[in-house]
Amino acid sequence: MGTGIEEALLEQGPDAVLLLTADGTIAFVNAAAERLFGYPREQLLGARHTVLLSEDERGGFLRVLGRLGRGSLSGSRPFAAAGRRRDGSELSLEITCSLVTLDDGPAMAVSVRDGSHREDTDSGRRLAVSLLDATLESTADGIVVISNEGLVTGINDQYLKLWGMPPEMLAAEDPTALVTFISRQLRDPDYFLQKVSELYADRVKQSHDVLDFKDGRTVELYSRPQKVAEKIVGRIWNFRDITSTQRAQDQARRALAELAEQADKLKELAFQDPLTGLANRTLFTERVVAALLTLDPVHVLLLDLDDFKEVNDILGHHAGDEMLVKIAGRLQQCVGPHGTVARLGGDEFVVLLIGCNDSDAVAQRIVATLNAPFSIEGTLMRPALSLGVASRGAGAMTSSELLRQADLAMYAAKEAGKNCYLHFQPAMLTELLARTQLTAGLRRAVELGQIIVHYQPVVSTELLEVVQFEALARWQFEGKLMPPDEFIRTAERSGLIRDIGAEVLRRSCAELQPWLAEDPSRSLAVNVSGVQLLHRDFAERVLDIAAWAHVDPHQLVLEVTESVFFDPRTHVIAQLESLRGAGIRVALDDFGTGYSSLGRLQELPVDIVKIDKSFVSMLHTGAEKLPILTSMIHMARSLGLKVTAEGIETSEQARYLMAQGCDALQGFLFSRPEPEHRRELGIRNTAAAVAALAEVARPG
Repeated sequence: MGTGIEEALLEQGPDAVLLLTADGTIAFVNAAAERLFGYPREQLLGARHTVLLSEDERGGFLRVLGRLGRGSLSGSRPFAAAGRRRDGSELSLEITCSLVTLDDGPAMAVSVRDGSHREDTDSGRRLAVSLLDATLESTADGIVVISNEGLVTGINDQYLKLWGMPPEMLAAEDPTALVTFISRQLRDPDYFLQKVSELYADRVKQSHDVLDFKDGRTVELYSRPQKVAEKIVGRIWNFRDITSTQRAQDQARRALAELAEQADKLKELAFQDPLTGLANRTLFTERVVAALLTLDPVHVLLLDLDDFKEVNDILGHHAGDEMLVKIAGRLQQCVGPHGTVARLGGDEFVVLLIGCNDSDAVAQRIVATLNAPFSIEGTLMRPALSLGVASRGAGAMTSSELLRQADLAMYAAKEAGKNCYLHFQPAMLTELLARTQLTAGLRRAVELGQIIVHYQPVVSTELLEVVQFEALARWQFEGKLMPPDEFIRTAERSGLIRDIGAEVLRRSCAELQPWLAEDPSRSLAVNVSGVQLLHRDFAERVLDIAAWAHVDPHQLVLEVTESVFFDPRTHVIAQLESLRGAGIRVALDDFGTGYSSLGRLQELPVDIVKIDKSFVSMLHTGAEKLPILTSMIHMARSLGLKVTAEGIETSEQARYLMAQGCDALQGFLFSRPEPEHRRELGIRNTAAAVAALAEVARPG
């Protein structure tokens, strides 16, 4: 038979026949194809074959050509597909393909017939395929799935764009060619080829690698086995372009390195003798002896810096020495030329006042002056001190007796809560007894359930509404409501803080659970003492309470102070990291009052920083320039941490902190802490304060 009969069979046959080139272009159609799809022949010739397919079927049609070229049986078997007519309507197709060799290279003959008589009734399969394709195409990652037989079973456009890969290479369906094409674009192709070999040799292995392009891009590679019903059927390769993220991280590292370098230079300049300008112990003793021979009033003020060891441990002794020098300078300003300031050793200073009729005024001035923050080597410090005052009485007294009385008074001040001064009194033993009774009363309060919880709202600056409550412990003691500052130290010293902390968490979770359940973005913040973290079951106890109260751990925030992170016991930090792994967030409370540098902030396992109210109190008009405050906010945000400012009392403070990018605000401007039955009042007060802020900010 001649070619005329063959052409007639192709042209007049009942099945639609098409010829596709290697890149999917339609090179031939017959009359049946025109009738089936509703397109005139002139419109189809030269067009992409995808115009005849439903969107669900466009992802992998070309791969059939590659399978035919490799002699795969899966390429020559009839398969069902969804087509699309010229008018947009879909139809079911049954398609058979075969490889054709032309002068221009390989092509594919496609025979198509109406498959509606055997239409797939499994709409769930079609939906699943559609969702899979949509997922592949919507992700920013480049994804390719290779079966155990070496077939490309899934791919998205981002993969082709990422590597600049031509469609005909994909159609060839040669994994080796794909790997070679990729490796040529990498700075270290041998590493990539070795990694691919390892993964194909071990089908269950997973991998995470970073690949550097020759053109400067950086790509993360995730590879894992593809499983169907626990059976490994292939391997998934996921490529993610992280160039912009990598550059941002490099910039942050460079900025922190520059900050560390500047701190090192400050350390070199700051290293000096800490005793400069101060009397030593011998000179001080001589002056006390001489003063006691006169009739003038004589007072000795002995002070000790609290937690000074942390400064040396964190920043080094040179930074501690500089701190002592600055403390000495401030003490001399407080005392003036008529007193003597001496350093007895370590972090102990002593002041001798002769002829002074108001030692209280000097003591108050010392406490206030030394407690003001200052910066050393890029670190913001706020010294805490305890001060004892001893005055010569009517009887004879030696210098050692006077110093010993000042020492007793100083330790009494330390027990009273630090950052204060006390005069020596013979009745201090009685006061010690009273403190013992306070401990006993606190123990009874825990047993009788007299520890209650008040709640202070925290306002989101983005939503301008209450998104969090901080739970604050209160003690009903002898007819008055005691704030935590008055009993927490006693609780820590006695070990009762563990039970008090658990009770506050249990009660606040139970009382706020309905409010939290209304919106998953809401949260509850609870203060945690470093003493609680010493107990190895702390993390387990917190999670048990959350489960008991049906509170999502992601809605809990634990507030800790900076000193927690300097505890040498590894299990303390491990418990916080364990809780973070369960979804609980950690907030660094009173940020800026400790001894840690801003540069070290990125090393701490925290999610939120709370700017201490002492910095907020520096704001009066809102027009101040406070570089330390703004630096803390901007550094925290650059590290991906949320920032909450507490102690907000004026609208000027609120607007300033909102402008600086604080994520949340807390303070008396919005509401005082309220008990559970008045919590709605706190929400209303907050709403009124927010409305007033918006009213002031509205132009006109």
